[in-house]
This record gives sequence, C-alpha cells and structure tokens, in this order.
Amino acid sequence: MEIDDYIVADDGRLVELALGGDDTAFAYLFNRYRDSIYRLFVQRLGGVNDADDLLQETFIKVYINLHRYSRAYTFGQWVYTIARNTFVDFMRRRQDDISIDERFAAPEANAPTPEERVINLQQRHQIEHYLEQLPPNYRLLIKMRFFDEYSYEEIAEKLDRPMGTVKTQIHRARERMCQLIKNEK
Repeated sequence: MEIDDYIVADDGRLVELALGGDDTAFAYLFNRYRDSIYRLFVQRLGGVNDADDLLQETFIKVYINLHRYSRAYTFGQWVYTIARNTFVDFMRRRQDDISIDERFAAPEANAPTPEERVINLQQRHQIEHYLEQLPPNYRLLIKMRFFDEYSYEEIAEKLDRPMGTVKTQIHRARERMCQLIKNEK
C-alpha cells in the first residue's frame, strides 16, 4: 500500500490491514489517537508523570486486543475506553502501593480548605436535588454517564438499548436538568 492510501484510509480499513499483519497500518492508527489519549492522561494525572507509560500500556492493550474491536463502535471510542480502563487500573495499583501511614497522613497543602469542602458539599446537595426531580430513567442515565463515567456504548449495552436512543435520552436528560437549574435561579 502507498503512504497516501494509509493517510486516507478510515480506521476500520486500517484495523483490517493491521489484523492482516500490516504494522504500518497500526502505526497510522497509533499516530491518529496518540496525542488525544496522551492529553487525556496528562489532564487526569495533573501532569506528564506516568502519561508516557500509560500511553504505551494503552496501545499495547489495543494491539493485543485488536481482534476484539467491533465496527459497532468507532475505533476512537474503543481506544478511549481502553485508555480509561488503563487509567483506572493504574490508580488502583498506585493506591495499593501507598503505605497505611501515608494514606492516613495529614492532608496535603493542595487539599480543599474547610470552606471549599462546605461549598463542594452544597453543590453536591444541589445537584442531587435536581437529579431527584428528574424522571427515574433520566436520573439513571445522568448518573451512569456523568457520575460513573460510562461511555455511550457501555450504557447502551448495560441497558440493552440502541446507541441512538441512549444518546438522545442523555441529551434530553441534560436539557431537562439545565431547565430545572435555570428555573430555580
């Protein structure tokens, strides 16, 4: 395949080629998603420490599990889900590596002040107040998407609903929540 063919090929075609042993195709997939996944890790970690390792671990998992990719999802969504799960696993390992003394040590300087904790608690109570006013179906979707951070695909799978329906209902739930907030102010 010519370089131009790789550049214009969609993700699905590059996956097919990579599964057929074409390492260049996988390199193009990696290059398409590398920067956005790296930024995700930097953002979640609050810096670049460990972001390179997490990026490498994510794409090793992508390469190993490429045969599991389904065109029912976009390749980007699939990679993002693997990246998110890799990050969660990393944070769990990091927590397990911290000694009991460190876990219960005095809070760090960047820990919220008592005033910030009160404000955060008030905001949480307000959000819960608005959530309670939503119909149960919308409440469930908001919690799954924004609190539990499930992807649209995961929600559709767990609730056994079509993807389009899930996206539409989450959009409507957000609109309803915004309307509730707006009406109360």
